[in-house]
Order: sequence, then C-alpha cells, then structure tokens
Amino acid sequence: MLTLLVGTSRPHSRTRRVADFYARLLDELGASYQFLDLTDLPANLLTEALYHKAGQHEAFNRLIAPLDRSEKIVIFAPEYNCSIPGALKAFIDALPYPGGVRGKKAALVSLSSGGQGGLLALSHLTDILFYLGTAVLPQRVRLPHISQVLAESGDITDPLLRQVLREQAEALLKW
Repeated sequence: MLTLLVGTSRPHSRTRRVADFYARLLDELGASYQFLDLTDLPANLLTEALYHKAGQHEAFNRLIAPLDRSEKIVIFAPEYNCSIPGALKAFIDALPYPGGVRGKKAALVSLSSGGQGGLLALSHLTDILFYLGTAVLPQRVRLPHISQVLAESGDITDPLLRQVLREQAEALLKW
C-alpha cells in the first residue's frame, strides 16, 4: 500500500489539491493508495502525544495506523518559512521511534509560492527522513510558483511539472 501524506494542517490547502492531482496520476497507473491528511491531527498533539506520552494517544494512534500497512509514502510538504510546516515536524516527532517511517520508501513533493519551489523544505525533510532510516527516492519534485500553476480544479497547468510528477510516480511504483 502507498500512503499520500498531506504535510500541512491548513484546511483547504493547495498541498491537498496537489496530493489529489497525484492521486489521479496513481489512478491512471493502476496503483492503490490511501491518504493521511494532517488536517486530521488531534488538536492536543503537542501536549498529549509527544515525549513521555508517545504511543499513548488513541486518536493519533488511529491516524497513523495505516502507515504500518504502507511500504511507500509520498510526502507533500509546502514550504513554510524556508522549511517544512511545524505540523509535519510535530507529526514526525510523535511517530513511534525507532519505528514510524523507518525502513519505508518515500517520494517527496514540495511546493511554494516562490521560485525555488520549496528547495529548503525538501532538504530539511530529506535530512530528517535519512536520520529516521527512511529511503528517499532521488526524483524529488519541486513545484515553484504554485499559485500560478495550480488551478482551482486541482489540475497542474504546467506540462513540464505534470510530466515530472508522473515520472516520479512511475519511478516510485517500480522501486
């Protein structure tokens, strides 16, 4: 199973629309997947699911249970202040250690309003995943100027970006 991880807790985000576009690519490729959306994070995650309380939060445990059935993850990470969203970092920190994402394969997609397309977010996230023992697909995708290339319908309007996303999905499925 493949998990599409929407890496922001912002409701109605562009990140979710990009993940939905990716899901349509996976449908075309005949792949099964599931979503894990950080808008579903428990509101008390920071106070009730970290550190000495790790593994004891029932709602968080239900949220992450599908990860156990996934060998591959696509993480969609918008760039927030030259890094990943705090919600994504808190989510990763609350995962069981050393389990969680250890031994899994991950494809990364970043997006930003700026011209770098989340380059620093990708770099930070890659470092975190490597530390946790997650293999990262070399074809990391950056989506710059996302507000200009993402239609309200969720379509990516730039042909090159559509192609790069499809190539990444194909590579992930073969990996």
